[in-house]
Amino acid sequence: MADNKNNLTVYQKLFYMFGQGGGPKANLTNNKYSLTDNDLIVTKSKEEFNKEKLQLQQQKYLESQWSKIDSELYQKAIFYETSRVASYMDYEAMEFTPEIAVALDIMSEESCTLSEQGKMLTVYSDSSRIKKVLEDLFFNVLDIHSNLPMWTRNTCKYGDNFVFLKIDYKDGIIGGTQLTNLDIERKELNAVDFKNNQLQGENENSLNKKNVKFIWKDKTLEFNAWEIAHFRLLGDDRKLPYGTSVLEKVRRIWKQLLLAEDAMLVYRVTRAPERRVFKVYVGNIDDSDVEAYVQKVANKFKRTQTADKQTGQTDVRYNTLAVDQDYFVPVRDPNASMPIETLPGASNLDQIADIQFIQRKLVTALRVPKTFLGFEEPTGEGKNLALMDIRFARTINRIQQAMIQELNKIAIIHLYILGFHDELNNFKLTLNNPSTQGEVLKVEQWKEKVLLYKDLTASDAGIAATSHTWAKKNIFNWSSDEILEDLEQQRLERAVAAELEKTSEVIKNTGFFKKVDKLYGELPSEQGAEGAEDTGGDEGGFGADSGGGFGGGGFGGGDFGGGDTGGEDTGGDEGGFGESFRGDKNTIDKLLLEGKKKNQDIFYMTKGIDELLNEDISDEDELLFD
Repeated sequence: MADNKNNLTVYQKLFYMFGQGGGPKANLTNNKYSLTDNDLIVTKSKEEFNKEKLQLQQQKYLESQWSKIDSELYQKAIFYETSRVASYMDYEAMEFTPEIAVALDIMSEESCTLSEQGKMLTVYSDSSRIKKVLEDLFFNVLDIHSNLPMWTRNTCKYGDNFVFLKIDYKDGIIGGTQLTNLDIERKELNAVDFKNNQLQGENENSLNKKNVKFIWKDKTLEFNAWEIAHFRLLGDDRKLPYGTSVLEKVRRIWKQLLLAEDAMLVYRVTRAPERRVFKVYVGNIDDSDVEAYVQKVANKFKRTQTADKQTGQTDVRYNTLAVDQDYFVPVRDPNASMPIETLPGASNLDQIADIQFIQRKLVTALRVPKTFLGFEEPTGEGKNLALMDIRFARTINRIQQAMIQELNKIAIIHLYILGFHDELNNFKLTLNNPSTQGEVLKVEQWKEKVLLYKDLTASDAGIAATSHTWAKKNIFNWSSDEILEDLEQQRLERAVAAELEKTSEVIKNTGFFKKVDKLYGELPSEQGAEGAEDTGGDEGGFGADSGGGFGGGGFGGGDFGGGDTGGEDTGGDEGGFGESFRGDKNTIDKLLLEGKKKNQDIFYMTKGIDELLNEDISDEDELLFD
């Protein structure tokens, strides 16, 4: 039984694991799944050959399924193209609704907040060179502080945003241009599409992968995937390969709101004005003539006849004091009270509960807190607003992830062109968290975790509640490798701390205060000269008296030795040359001053050379100078 399982293919093993079956049934009679001359199988036995052959046939069967699925999805994407244009037109019209326009502005601003350093985008990398290259790309070349808010707003509005990248083969990306969403079409072509179109220059490996092309429909221009940065909010699979706008869920509610607002305005225009009832006395006029008589009276109220003095023509003008909706009622009783009565206008104009109901639905679909849009005032001393801020931050984080995904693509293209092939993954881009309340909540959670960790690992009674390893695994969710790495890091940090404690023993003089010491401090050379004078011998004449301070300068001493025997070569038994100056005090003082100046010049010249070289002398180099 064990041998039979070993002879199973990978797909057959998967079927045994997740359900009964013998693997995908490859149709051996169909040439589509049969082997070709390009398929080379090298085995050591016939059983292994049959196994590899069957597995390869199953692989071809699965690849055919992939092609069918990709083809179906591509057809659905083509059908969606017409509805995509219609939805874009709705998004353009929705821009004129203040609530929606403000919501888009808030999403864009919250997604592109500045950090404490005044940067909208933060670049992390282990290589300082990669960090400088990417910061120059985003901040100087692409001007991310000006363009990213616009790109984010378009992405939220349409669900997609297309940016054309200007690429130079030496300098990488040298600019970016915003494209119109209505004109750009994205196509994801699979192997079947490539074969049907008979594209040349494509090998089998490229045919097995999806190839993305962007087409400018009006200009019949075609762009490669690395020429276009396609920012998109993925959410609805029916709209793939395009993104889903945040306004998609609001389209139906927005149309209802427009109808409700129009109906409200029509009602206010027609029902809000007051109306009058004119009671026209008709007397004994025949019933058939009452209507004509009342109409004649009404026309007098509505229009005023004026005669032109020059031409004598009569002009009937509209009387603005009359309203077409006034009522004229004929009466026969001459004693009828109040010949003109006033009917009040609509009294329920402040009842807009239906409009508010639709507005609440619209704001809920936008996922923007009403307080941010000005519909409500914050309650509960701002606590409710803080909670809403944290929830809204999750929506903003989703938008930021969509933007970072395409910014990573731009960075990889730039690094690849510049030749950083081994550093394509050595960076991380992040946008700032818009919610300060969310950051505070995270800090409080970490504080609670740290306190719990200390309580569990404390061993006041001799035995702790848990071990450090268990606490790190269950509280901090660390793996075993992470715990070992942390222990190694702690050991290195303790060694560093021990070395820092011995800093004063290793570094005697940092050189930070050399300018101040030069101006106001006591020079080291003077102390050395005075000390050498005290230890000079009796013999050696003047060179012995000045010791290392003057004898070291080579005047009256030995071969730069100074000291007790400094006058042996040139001073003689009684001091030689130095003896002649023993009684001349002025000459001795002058020579001492010159020696001190020389030693001072030598001291500062040595310090300057050390600073220029900026390196310490090793033990081996000290042996060379001994």
